[in-house]
Amino acid sequence: MNILSVVIPVLNEEDSVAEIMDRVLSIEEPLKKVKVEELELIIVDDGSTDSTADIVAGYKDKGVVLIKHPVNQGYGAAIKTGFRNAKGNLLAFLDADGTYPPESYPELCEPIIERGADLVIGSRMTGNETGMPLVRRIGNTIFATLVSIVSNNRVSDSASGQRVLRRDALEHLYPLPDGLNFTPVMSTRAMYEDINVVEVPIVYSERAGRSKLSVVRDGFRFLNTIMMTALTYNPARIFGLVGLLLVDLGFVTSLGLWLTREKTNRDARYAAGFAGIAATSAGINIFATGTAFNYVVSLFHGRQIRQGAFGTPIFNKPVERAFGWLGIATVAGGKLLYLISAINGWLNPKNKRVPSWFMPSVSTLMVLTGLNLILTWLLDTVLGELSERQEKAEIDLGRN
Repeated sequence: MNILSVVIPVLNEEDSVAEIMDRVLSIEEPLKKVKVEELELIIVDDGSTDSTADIVAGYKDKGVVLIKHPVNQGYGAAIKTGFRNAKGNLLAFLDADGTYPPESYPELCEPIIERGADLVIGSRMTGNETGMPLVRRIGNTIFATLVSIVSNNRVSDSASGQRVLRRDALEHLYPLPDGLNFTPVMSTRAMYEDINVVEVPIVYSERAGRSKLSVVRDGFRFLNTIMMTALTYNPARIFGLVGLLLVDLGFVTSLGLWLTREKTNRDARYAAGFAGIAATSAGINIFATGTAFNYVVSLFHGRQIRQGAFGTPIFNKPVERAFGWLGIATVAGGKLLYLISAINGWLNPKNKRVPSWFMPSVSTLMVLTGLNLILTWLLDTVLGELSERQEKAEIDLGRN
């Protein structure tokens, strides 16, 4: 038997809460057409100071459940309170301000019941109609793109506040934050937990009155939580992206040096060239460190974490296996460069084509980068053995 429990967190929504409750209760018959036999509506009053709770209490005879937080605990906390008290095997939530259409719930339930989805997101970004303000639409596009990049899974609306999920998916999604960043963290975590996510277009309406969402404050909070969640699952992807940006910066700087070699003085050219080489070295070191982070994370999660840094086939392979010989080659190259520089300075002491500091500095960077690659290779090897120890023991004991 499929029971849908809809949780609505409310905070001073006296002007809209009655209408949204009526709209949710009106979908009971359409839900039966998609094999949802029972509807439960739970309103979690998150410390309202107006008449919101009194209005909800008046719907008790219609089966509406009211749960009150004595003080404000946050949007996510209210939803989690509702989930803990829900009886349905299908859990859903939406806002009380009427921006999300409860009439879409039958369509959102269908992928779970008929197609085995675990989480269905009502996407405000894939439909033709939307009342979302332009600033928030741009922000949601940025966050959805960021989630797609860091998880290597496409999502169009990472912060949608209307969703349906299987109750048993919660054990893979929790813990989730108590604030407004509840939804983007859920989206990011779902991508890494191999949860079957489906997006269904919905018609979004602009809120009447002032929104509780701060574009700047909550935007930075969303960004921070998305990045931190990604770092707890596949840090090599984040480190790899930062490293790639630095390597690209180094390449562009060096290219600019070569293209303007006739127009700039010698010291400026070599200073810019060294900055480019330093950026490249930093990018390589950051990426290498990220692979070690991945092994630490895999030990915590008890399973292998994908090593892909940029979502391309070449980087989906364990590239850190090559760090050992790459490090040795880089150290050897740095020492050779220093030797050549020293011999050249001894044989041609009056040569002013190359500043005396440039070659030794580049040599030092190469040696340090090479040593870091070698040490990272050793660390990755040890952590890799530790992460596979339990699996190998199960095989040896005949349990796998």
